Amino acid sequence: MGIAEVVREAYPDPTAEEGDWSCVDIVPFKPVKKPVTLAALKSHASLQDLALIRQTRLSVMPISAPEFKTILKMGS
Repeated sequence: MGIAEVVREAYPDPTAEEGDWSCVDIVPFKPVKKPVTLAALKSHASLQDLALIRQTRLSVMPISAPEFKTILKMGS
């Protein structure tokens, strides 16, 4: 739906009752014109190495500059 900025890096999730859970704090930065769905990401050949596709339980992960540029184009 848009670009978010991480304003606090990973720290232990205070809501986790057990396990090794982490969270980050984010704030909205900029909306995109059209949503980029997970299905669209999975179907794009140059995004097949995204951690989000390989490890589907991730919700926050680093991406490369070229991957980011591709996703931005998909959302315009």
